[in-house]
Amino acid sequence: MANALPVPHNLVTDAWVKATWEEFLALADSPELERARFYYDNGYTRIETMPIGSGHSQDNTLLSQTVSLYGTIKNIRIKGFTNGSFRKQSMRECQPDMAFYIGADFKIPPKTSKPIDVDEFGAPHLVIEIASTTLNDDIGRKRLLYERLKVQEYWVVDAGEVIAFEVVDGGSKQIRESKVLPGLKISLIEEALKRSQAQDDGEVNRWLLQVSNG
Repeated sequence: MANALPVPHNLVTDAWVKATWEEFLALADSPELERARFYYDNGYTRIETMPIGSGHSQDNTLLSQTVSLYGTIKNIRIKGFTNGSFRKQSMRECQPDMAFYIGADFKIPPKTSKPIDVDEFGAPHLVIEIASTTLNDDIGRKRLLYERLKVQEYWVVDAGEVIAFEVVDGGSKQIRESKVLPGLKISLIEEALKRSQAQDDGEVNRWLLQVSNG
């Protein structure tokens, strides 16, 4: 654990603030902030309050189920993490809504209370953030963080729209079909989100099974 520096009374949340790695670790280890999420990149940290709304939690669950179900149907090896922490020591850290290791070659990180070391396990292949009031940040500065972390694909979900990026050659470009989950069209994810407004998870899953096997 980092040195227990005091949590500042004027702590700024939901914004990027200049900080050293040691200051970031102290904040991330603070019991007063145990329900917050933390990001660090290029000498700046961002502390986010955890969303509590029904919409965010429903979308989070649906997206996790959809990605895992698609991997199961297509016999793609996959391991998912909800609110996991991924760390490149002394350089950057992220705690996305969802992240997935995908493919034949990844090593499953052990179940511990520590962040996943991307130098040992690699960056997750797919990262998903659900935007609330943070869309500009999700497609801006966080997108740069994930490019630098070398994830392969990054989705931002905003009010039923999925903005998906392939990360390649140190940058990213928008896509409408997943590269890490071959054959998965982004429009199918958006349709699942739309259906979830009126249908329960079982109904949406049965629809996904039908269209994915079609």
